[in-house]
Amino acid sequence: MTTTRVCRLYGQNDLRIETEEVAAPGPGQVMVAIAAGGICGSDMHYLSDGGIGTIRVREPIILGHEASGRVVAVGEGVTGLTPGDGVAINPSRPCGTCGYCTEGLPMHCLTMRFNGSAIRLPHEQGLFRDHLVLPATQCIKVPDSADLHAVACAEPLAVCLHAARMAGEIAGKRVLVTGAGPIGILCVAAAAAAGAAEIVVTDLQDAVLEVARQMGATRTINVARDGAEMARYAADKGYFHLAFECSAAGPAIASAVASLRPRGVLVQVGVTGDTPVPINALVAKEIQFQGTHRFHEEFAEAVEAIVSGKINVAPIVTGRYPLEEAEAAFKAAADRSKSVKVHLEFNA
Repeated sequence: MTTTRVCRLYGQNDLRIETEEVAAPGPGQVMVAIAAGGICGSDMHYLSDGGIGTIRVREPIILGHEASGRVVAVGEGVTGLTPGDGVAINPSRPCGTCGYCTEGLPMHCLTMRFNGSAIRLPHEQGLFRDHLVLPATQCIKVPDSADLHAVACAEPLAVCLHAARMAGEIAGKRVLVTGAGPIGILCVAAAAAAGAAEIVVTDLQDAVLEVARQMGATRTINVARDGAEMARYAADKGYFHLAFECSAAGPAIASAVASLRPRGVLVQVGVTGDTPVPINALVAKEIQFQGTHRFHEEFAEAVEAIVSGKINVAPIVTGRYPLEEAEAAFKAAADRSKSVKVHLEFNA
């Protein structure tokens, strides 16, 4: 047995660092020592609100679904992984047998298991812990030279690569990104990697807009201060071919619709409750309104993009905190005037 620390949430604003015992890996499993874990907006909502929308924390749950680590032990039958290997951890476990999985839509699996999620009861325990045992199939080996903090960004980058895939052709297009949180900025990176001709990013905070520039934005606009600048993009029925809406804020959605040219594509990445959408403008300009949800093959693509250097995710990691300072880390992550992505550091 291995003693490990865990970051466990008991309810709204009740986060505790505890210890528990972890058994050796069984057949097809590996034990991983976590190196870095990214705090996601969903983790912050679980802490501050006790849930997300109608999803409530109904029992203690270990948070976290963005992580990297090193293999410390392998179970019987595991091939391709050995102790000491660095790995990216895919938190998504579709069943592979339901109708959607067999249709090639595993992101819509009817019995999806996703680390750190309170959707199901019992909850799916997360990755914020020193050690955990999980199926070897959730691990993608990375080179010894890989920065494991960068590798821990594979999950949010996969979300954005899937959004880019749902957008269609990006090369040569003029792109708008509304909302410069981690997902918005990684959508910038994905669009830049796909050959976008121009990428304009809007947000309310200068600090995150500066990071967006480092990740490929050609122009940034603080709409709290310079919102009138968006009027030029709405002239003559719109300017952009494509918009990634990453804020889920009503005004941002309206601005994106106004700024898209006829037959443009609006990819709705940000999620929230019911939000007004200017349907008349969507119809009049024949705009394609495209949803996007999680990822599948894009996780491996994200890992490859990071370790190959095709996409440099380092600028988004704006803070690193040891696990014992988890509360301070969550507080920093919630401060959008300073933070993009905050990581917890573990012992690997």
